[in-house]
Amino acid sequence: KALTPDYTIGCKRVLISNDYYPALSRSNVEVVTDKILRIEADGVITADGIKHPADCLIFGTGFQATDPLPRDCIIGRDGVDLMDTWRDGAHAYKGTTVPGYPNLFLIIGPNTGLGHNSMILMIEAQVTYILDALRQMQRHRIATVDVKPMVEQAYNRQLQDQLKRTIWNTGGCQSWYLDPRTGKNTTLWPASTWRFKRVTRQFALKDYAVDLLPLTAPPRPATAPHSTAEGSLS
Repeated sequence: KALTPDYTIGCKRVLISNDYYPALSRSNVEVVTDKILRIEADGVITADGIKHPADCLIFGTGFQATDPLPRDCIIGRDGVDLMDTWRDGAHAYKGTTVPGYPNLFLIIGPNTGLGHNSMILMIEAQVTYILDALRQMQRHRIATVDVKPMVEQAYNRQLQDQLKRTIWNTGGCQSWYLDPRTGKNTTLWPASTWRFKRVTRQFALKDYAVDLLPLTAPPRPATAPHSTAEGSLS
């Protein structure tokens, strides 16, 4: 009974194996579902007051998907730590750029995870988007690009509205898909991989505030071959 889900299938990550059932049915295995109060030198104390002797602990508690970066890792404009910007949950424009962090491009950023397909497709789509950004920066002699806050906010409002109707949000479970601080789904993409490929197929300069290179600066060398961006997703 302790292992029988009381939520809709798909609310948590779906397993493709049930081998853990016979493993947990062995005579030397006990399933304990009570909350852990503390860990001592020779065992674990659970909420019911029982001490469970142990000489080795293996952590298998999932992923820290909603808190993916350490502090002091990425500092943006005006010296703001990215983790301070994300204190109420991670967010980005198309999972790739964050306002206030010029020329920062993320791969597998917020809301680019999948519960139904291969992440390789998402990575390739983001690489296509970033390569187009670099080509346009070279073509127009742009020094920095910084996504406009209103553009990013509108994108994420629409994204969260779509996620409200998904099984990940409505299935009746608490999973690492959801940020425990806000209850928002900041990890998964709510639609098909084809749609993500479509929204990232072109880098739109109108969505960004740009700083131009000085007129005296020499042209920048090409940063990537021009013929590979679209072909990688064909």
